[in-house]
Amino acid sequence: MNLSFAAPETIGKVDTTPQARLARQRFLREHVGELYGELTEGRTRHLRIEELLRRAGVAFPDLVPGQEQLAAEEGLRQADKQGLEIDQGIFLQAVLAHPESGRHLIDAMLRPTERALSLLPEFSRTGEADLGVVRIERRDGVAHLTIHNEHCLNAETRAHVEDMETAVDLALLDPETTAGVVRGAPMTHPRYLGRRVFSAGINLTELHEGGIGYVDFLMRRELGYISKLYRGLLVDEEEAWPQRTLEKPWVAAVDSFAIGGGAQLLLVFDHVIAAADSWFSLPAADEGIVPGLGNLRLVRFLGARGARQVILSGRKIWANEPDARALFDEVVDPKAMDAAVEAAAHRLANSAVVANRHMLHHAEEPVETFRHYLSEFAFQQALRIYSQDVIAKVGRSWTRDRRPVEVTG
Repeated sequence: MNLSFAAPETIGKVDTTPQARLARQRFLREHVGELYGELTEGRTRHLRIEELLRRAGVAFPDLVPGQEQLAAEEGLRQADKQGLEIDQGIFLQAVLAHPESGRHLIDAMLRPTERALSLLPEFSRTGEADLGVVRIERRDGVAHLTIHNEHCLNAETRAHVEDMETAVDLALLDPETTAGVVRGAPMTHPRYLGRRVFSAGINLTELHEGGIGYVDFLMRRELGYISKLYRGLLVDEEEAWPQRTLEKPWVAAVDSFAIGGGAQLLLVFDHVIAAADSWFSLPAADEGIVPGLGNLRLVRFLGARGARQVILSGRKIWANEPDARALFDEVVDPKAMDAAVEAAAHRLANSAVVANRHMLHHAEEPVETFRHYLSEFAFQQALRIYSQDVIAKVGRSWTRDRRPVEVTG
């Protein structure tokens, strides 16, 4: 099998010319099943995307950038990188487009992380874990996940994605937990001092400075903790009865605002409670990137026209306007949030809810729909984070504000 897509002087390194990338895409459409099978030992090993791409970089250095190439770009600003992650996106696009390989990768990412498994005994014993950005506490059978990225209004960072996946795993694995709640902590940021904030979306400073990784942030969040919130945790094959996944109901509590990635997150929750003075925004056109699975899921809530207004035109939806009824199950006075959250979590904590949420998800977003969307997303998002308009936008935001997050964008 000929795997050479590089000019003679770049053999052993990924050639990033358009001609090489086009040839690579065509080759992968034909052969990705064989390559994925080789990397996963005939699909007997479940590799997370980080390990899958690391192995691919060793086995197929003309197809996927290796660790040496990627390491050379560590610490560089986004504008100064070569765009090697685009070639990772080409590979993941092909893997996810292949029915057997794509489903196998989705399953691999639904398994609990090693970090969560190591922390589980202590969490089950104490009901508490401080993971850094996220703290989890079990109270009366409900796991409360509180986001503590206070300095940047709970903007999403690599640490945020890592800690959220660990916390979601712990809540799903813990036998004493019957439901979960996600809420933002009170802020230390001067603009919202003492106020709770749900999420300000992607951290634009980290994106500008090259710290928003394509694999360990953008792809991991979709295939990792967000997918686990929606689809549950894949249990050991020998214990997969009566079903393959361990699922629990989830409640989101929206204080102040849910922007970008925070808005995307709301679309997988079973019950969303919003403070009456809060708002929802998915400013994809302003940021320039694809808002995760927001394009797939928001249509189910707002319809095609409403979704376009939010995603393409930057429309902001306040909790007290009529269209908010499609996004929020309850809108309450900010002072009544605590009581509303507790009541909703306990109301959902029963086995009938679990069975019915499973069937609702099966009807509204089958795994094959998820896989098809992710395949194209894997490629398009890789292109967008290296597009000149995105680099210029985050550069202007960073230069103008010199602060961790752009709240209005």
